[in-house]
Amino acid sequence: MKPKQKHLAKGSTVAALDIGSSKVACLIAQVMDDQGSLEVVGVGHQASFGLKSGTITDLKAVENVIRHTVHTAENMAARTLKGYPLREVIVNLPSVHAHQFIEQIDVNISGHDVTETDMYRALARAQHKAAAKHPEDTQIHSIAASCSIDGHSGIQEPIGMVGESLHLDVNIISAEQMAVKNLSTCIERSHLDIIGYCHSAYAAGLSSLVEDEMELGSTIIDMGGGTTSIAVFAGKKLIYIASLPIGGKHVTSDIARGLTTSLSSAERLKTLYGSAMATMSDDNELIDVPQIGEDQVATHRHIPRSLLVGIIQPRLEEIFEMVRAKLNDSGLGTLAGRRIVLTGGASQIPGLRDISQHILDKQVRLGRPIRTSGLPETMQGPDFATTTGLLTYLSERAYEIPANISASSNDMSLYERLRLWFQENW
Repeated sequence: MKPKQKHLAKGSTVAALDIGSSKVACLIAQVMDDQGSLEVVGVGHQASFGLKSGTITDLKAVENVIRHTVHTAENMAARTLKGYPLREVIVNLPSVHAHQFIEQIDVNISGHDVTETDMYRALARAQHKAAAKHPEDTQIHSIAASCSIDGHSGIQEPIGMVGESLHLDVNIISAEQMAVKNLSTCIERSHLDIIGYCHSAYAAGLSSLVEDEMELGSTIIDMGGGTTSIAVFAGKKLIYIASLPIGGKHVTSDIARGLTTSLSSAERLKTLYGSAMATMSDDNELIDVPQIGEDQVATHRHIPRSLLVGIIQPRLEEIFEMVRAKLNDSGLGTLAGRRIVLTGGASQIPGLRDISQHILDKQVRLGRPIRTSGLPETMQGPDFATTTGLLTYLSERAYEIPANISASSNDMSLYERLRLWFQENW
């Protein structure tokens, strides 16, 4: 139930920029065939600075990280694309700034078959209605959620069907205008043009969900450094989003405070010895904890691993209890499905799958990028699901970008304009 996606031209180049609280990553990919298949030819990523829980706190720091990351990806891509200068990028939208609205639209088709123009026109009208109600927001996605013709609901593909009236429920995803403006300022100062945004958890889902999971109903939980994002898919569409201003960095901060160690040491302890679930051997395993301001190994504390797990587990339980509350409040019920897919850097803590399965009472698996070729081994894990999903979104679902919808709804032939005039006036 969508206008047709125009495949990217073979040999053309696309780029994705993932700006998170823990890392900034850039992927440059080349279109390999007429079906729009992508192969990554340039990669860059490094630690993020100037962001906290998805919100920019230092424009200059974010700008510098973006420039270094993009430059690294460009240098790698230059081996394949001689002298390639990166200009246009698709960018992730931090979920904490996103909102969701449903707009209902009726289109008079007067006994004619439904065309792509009718669909674009309905989506454009939904955008206009949403903009009038929420002028303080910038629209990110326009998704045809459900469709009926002449009162017959459950239409999966209306294009080509005949009727008198087309009804659409359009899922509008928008974001706080000032947050988008700050993000775009950092990117544009790096001499890049933004061709669209994509909600972080939506991108993670497009990257890591298999077709049956998208169709039957699944929930993506994307656990980043500063935020945890939620996206629910059903009928191969995004139907719900939510976010929590809490993520892996909060676990690191808890460790640093609880063990009176530095944040860098806390991150190392979490990575090497951390677990979401206690085991019988934790009390017998001792780990070294450097103390703040102490350089000598002799001054390190030796603590049982169970103490570290005892700090990590309550915070992770809190996150999943908050996720459960969000899903319960959504009213989706069975639409959300029985499947949970975890992505994001913080999802890699051992035992996380078990604790999330226990709290959410659903089947849980760890998600990885499955739709992008050419990725180096270091980027094939759940921490790069959003980054690779941005490329998938641009390749397969660019028709959901509001600017593309507005342009397509106005790009009609003289015959289409005349038919539209008669439909609306007679």
